[in-house]
Amino acid sequence: MPTITTPDGRALAWHERGSGPPLLCHPGGPGASSLYFGDLPELAARRTLLLLDPRGTGASERPADAAGYDLDAYAADVEAVRAHLGLDRIDVLGHSHGGFVAIAWAGSSPERVGRLVLAGTAPRFTDTIRALRRARVESHAGQPYFADAIAALQLQQAGAYATDAELVALYERAGPVLAPLGGDIGPVADAFRASGINADAMRHFNERIAGGMDLRPLLARIASPVLVIAGEHDPFGGPTSEELAAALPDPTVVTVAGADHFPFLEPEARAPWSRAVLDFLDA
Repeated sequence: MPTITTPDGRALAWHERGSGPPLLCHPGGPGASSLYFGDLPELAARRTLLLLDPRGTGASERPADAAGYDLDAYAADVEAVRAHLGLDRIDVLGHSHGGFVAIAWAGSSPERVGRLVLAGTAPRFTDTIRALRRARVESHAGQPYFADAIAALQLQQAGAYATDAELVALYERAGPVLAPLGGDIGPVADAFRASGINADAMRHFNERIAGGMDLRPLLARIASPVLVIAGEHDPFGGPTSEELAAALPDPTVVTVAGADHFPFLEPEARAPWSRAVLDFLDA
């Protein structure tokens, strides 16, 4: 497993899989390791995937204090990997929170961007996103798991967890209301279970970043081609994809029919999502 030592003395690691030009993949969470992505076999067939374990996850060590979970700190790790590899430019894929990081990195180092994939992500949290999430949760009302899932979701949002294991347990309980009614959450739950969740990273994001996050000013600085891709039923799709595209100089927008927030883990969505990503990268 490739590992570098960052300027602040931490180990930063990533897994390499596949063959072809490099594609750095940053998972979401925040606080999930690269196992969050599953295998990504279609992408690995044509790209060398650099599956980053973000700071404090997998084989990458935690920062010394909570400020180390700021978006610009995550972005510095992306830049550290690029510099270590000696690449003038690098293609990057960021999903969800990984998309926030990708925007922060690309907006601060636009000359280092090859092609950028912003998957299931947003520049800010809007009333539209909140309303779509609320409607999804409320669609589960009356189901036998609903009351316990809501209680767990409220505890998670309030930061009522002390350890990684406690946060994982809350996600397990809340999981059913975070997916479409009747949807199979098994593949996503398995990926999160494998990747783990860094409770410190999640708490810092919810308490210090999420409420005031607005990455729109950075988007205009990204002159390289950008793919904005989201599932048809993803709360981060639709109007949010349109907002991202409107602020980017060279966007391509793809909506994956029938998909939700994790197309790369959804059996029927994985192939079309992968094709769209590869077609963009190879254009």
